[in-house]
Amino acid sequence: MGNPPWLYIVHDLNPRAMGRRVSGFDAPPWSWNNDRMSFDHVVRRARIAEGLVDIGIAGGRIAAIAPQLVCDAPETDAEGRLVVGGLVETHIHLDKTCILDRCPASEGSVIEAVRLTAAAKRDFTAEDVYARGRRTLERCICHGTMRMRTHVELDSGIGLRGLEGVMALTRDYAAAIDIEICVFPQEGLTDNPGTEELLVEGLRRGARVIGAAPYCDSDPRGQIDRIFAIARDHDVDIDMHLDMGDTPEGMQVEYVCRKTEEFGLGGRVSVGHATQLSLLEPVRFDAVAQTLASAGVAVAILPSTDLFLSARGATHAVPRGVAPGHRLMAHGVNCTISTNNVLNPFTPYGDGSLTRMANLYANVNQLGRPAELAMCLDMVTHRAAQAMRVQGYGIAVGHQADLVALDCVDAAGAIAELAQPLWGMKRGRPSFIHPAARLL
Repeated sequence: MGNPPWLYIVHDLNPRAMGRRVSGFDAPPWSWNNDRMSFDHVVRRARIAEGLVDIGIAGGRIAAIAPQLVCDAPETDAEGRLVVGGLVETHIHLDKTCILDRCPASEGSVIEAVRLTAAAKRDFTAEDVYARGRRTLERCICHGTMRMRTHVELDSGIGLRGLEGVMALTRDYAAAIDIEICVFPQEGLTDNPGTEELLVEGLRRGARVIGAAPYCDSDPRGQIDRIFAIARDHDVDIDMHLDMGDTPEGMQVEYVCRKTEEFGLGGRVSVGHATQLSLLEPVRFDAVAQTLASAGVAVAILPSTDLFLSARGATHAVPRGVAPGHRLMAHGVNCTISTNNVLNPFTPYGDGSLTRMANLYANVNQLGRPAELAMCLDMVTHRAAQAMRVQGYGIAVGHQADLVALDCVDAAGAIAELAQPLWGMKRGRPSFIHPAARLL
């Protein structure tokens, strides 16, 4: 599969920053007490919550933040634009992206999407998964995503080929993005012999998260039980596809919360979709939200997919089918916004932009006040990093220097204006650039 052509990765943004280390690295650079500090790179006039600052970078980490750093180092001028930590994608499927040409959807239902994808993936090869995944991954990177959890399907139809293709992507693109793999049984577990062995092998090969799709088994709770047992045995986190439906009946989220508490996995369990939460009356919703918060279960909201798949049979008063994360967060639940699928029967569109996805979520939930829009940006940055248990995330001294400059001046503008990411740095090294548009 080879190395990716880093044509879009800008190595000459500041050539002197490439591979250069400061001297005297026995002590961390942020503890130095020199009149003139030494950095690998400095970002000038970056706008953060505290105002306009310079950000000094050394050894791939943020070494200093101050209104004006006195130093002699390669520079990037943020020109007063908003600079945030690298965007975090908590739920995407690189293995089955870009397959519309092989299986166009006509019904737009979950059942059809699973059926069409199951048929198509039997012909997948590791090289094919790599090529299609690379197309979407590069778009994600160029939209500012620097951390990602991708779900990968394992079953007798595809075996480990999808995992092999995605693992190659994680290696080849490690300079620009950290990818975490979640293996899961899209076509069922208890009803699909041999799948559990494949999931365990996927964990053995390096996947760090176990997923689930309980609605694909005749005994949903039987699958949930097995997934929790596997997570315990292998000390991995859990991320489930859960509670996709057009009525509130048959929800499993409260059972997942009980299992989370039983296994002591608070803070290590996430559920994606949870569209049935959008159908609950206020009293029931509040009770479920409090249960989620108490158990420490996070919710990943996937607005593009859920809008496309939900309520296909409705003729009027059509439900939106998007879980109201802002209402969950009011009860203390951690929520994220994610892409999920791109150009496949589950979601026949998408470009990997998390700011676009956050804007879509704000539209659907009629969020327009500055604090609400800033919260949406938080759901693809700090809250997403928390859901993935990322340590040292964000713009603070000592943290990894993952930075993205957005073409706006505040968090609300980032979402309201669909602000273009202008450039990014992964561990202090330039990773992409989009020159700002200008009129001619």
